[in-house]
Amino acid sequence: MEKICLECEEKLYGRADKKFCNDHCRNAYNNKRNKDSNNLVRNINNRLRKNYRILQELNPEGKTRSTRKKMLERGFDFEHITHLYTTRKGSVYYFVYDYGYLPLDNDFYMLVKRSD
Repeated sequence: MEKICLECEEKLYGRADKKFCNDHCRNAYNNKRNKDSNNLVRNINNRLRKNYRILQELNPEGKTRSTRKKMLERGFDFEHITHLYTTRKGSVYYFVYDYGYLPLDNDFYMLVKRSD
C-alpha cells in the first residue's frame, strides 16, 4: 500500500507510520486544520496577556489598591480572567494567572499577587 503526504499528496518514503514528507507539510497541514479555533484562542490569549501586564504594572509590590477608572484607561478587560478564588469569608478574587483583584466599595480594587 502506497502512503501519501496528507498535505502535498506526494509519495512517502521511510517509516510505515509516516504521514508527512517534511516539517513544512506537517506544519502547513496542522495550521490549516486549526485555523478556525486559533483565531478565537489567539484573541482570548491576547486579552489575557494584556490584562496580566496591566495588573503587573499597577501592582509591582504584590499588594496595592487601584481604581476601576485607572484600570480601564490602560485597557483592562474585566470580562477576561483565568479563574476565581473564594475566601473562607466569601470574598471573591478574580485572577489572571497569578495576579488578581478584589472589588471594593466606590469602584476601588485591591490588587494582589498570589504566592505559592
